[in-house]
Amino acid sequence: MPRVAFQGRSYEVGGQSLLDCLTARGHAIPNGCRAGICQACLMRVVRGAVPAKAQEGLPAAFVARGLFLACQCHPADGVAADDDLEVALADDAIERYEAQVRAIERLNEDTCALSLQAPGHFAYRAGQFLQLFLDERTARNYSLASVPELDQHLMLHVRRVPGGQVSGWIFEHLQTGDRVTISEARGNCFYVPGAPDQGILLIGTGSGLAPLYGIARDALHQAHRGPIRLYHGSRDSAGLYLGESLRLLAEAYPNFHYAPCVSEASSIDGCWTGTPLDLAIHDQPDLSGWRVYLCGNPQMVEAARLQTFLAGAASGQILADPFLPTGNAPAQDAAIR
Repeated sequence: MPRVAFQGRSYEVGGQSLLDCLTARGHAIPNGCRAGICQACLMRVVRGAVPAKAQEGLPAAFVARGLFLACQCHPADGVAADDDLEVALADDAIERYEAQVRAIERLNEDTCALSLQAPGHFAYRAGQFLQLFLDERTARNYSLASVPELDQHLMLHVRRVPGGQVSGWIFEHLQTGDRVTISEARGNCFYVPGAPDQGILLIGTGSGLAPLYGIARDALHQAHRGPIRLYHGSRDSAGLYLGESLRLLAEAYPNFHYAPCVSEASSIDGCWTGTPLDLAIHDQPDLSGWRVYLCGNPQMVEAARLQTFLAGAASGQILADPFLPTGNAPAQDAAIR
């Protein structure tokens, strides 16, 4: 049975994931979704090699630095000898930066825009995400709604969730002028130039609007000519936000279309009744050649991934960012953002 060394101790792993093995022994390993999406459980190889699945989907630079996903690492699948693997926390491999809070603006009752001034050398693409740290070990992922070439500061959309440690801290305690710690930006949910006539479909729910807002503005700024259609949904109109800004964007760019949707309320002016996925597929039944971005509620994202594929979008052209629950969050805490 393979063994793994961590912080001077050695453990038999068996058939469980490395994350489960270490947390069961009392180690505080940062983690979130446990599905390989949020990347909160990144660790670093000190000696040996991890199974290939533990590095699937990570940027080449992360792989080169020996980083891997602990929740996706099952040593029994790829480690043959005792103590073949030694691992460490990724703290010294993931860049952290100090940022200053420049503004906190309410977007609706449960969502705020958090504006951060980061160091000048902080690099990111609109739609990527970063970690915002409450303390050394507690952090949540938030997607970037800002565009480097258009916005002076980093912009995050934070939805307050019942019992949420980080979102509660942001809403109740964080103030303009405070300094916070953030991670480097990562993720592949961003606009890629090179196909200016390609159709772009963006579907999101709740604060999943954040990366889609950044991606849409980035594409338009880079003179994308093809149709860009953004569908944002909520249970009722109170959950929608940035409507006026998006309508003005649609007026300024004929190839951009914005459709707000409510799924559990009566129709109101300017909104469609139904889910953003249903309306998007109704409007674009043939998605052959389109690029698709899906962000927000994980059930919606998985359903949309299937439906847009069946509508003709190539699997490699469907980029998803489901906002998954934290591993230790209360049941009602619906998202890591």
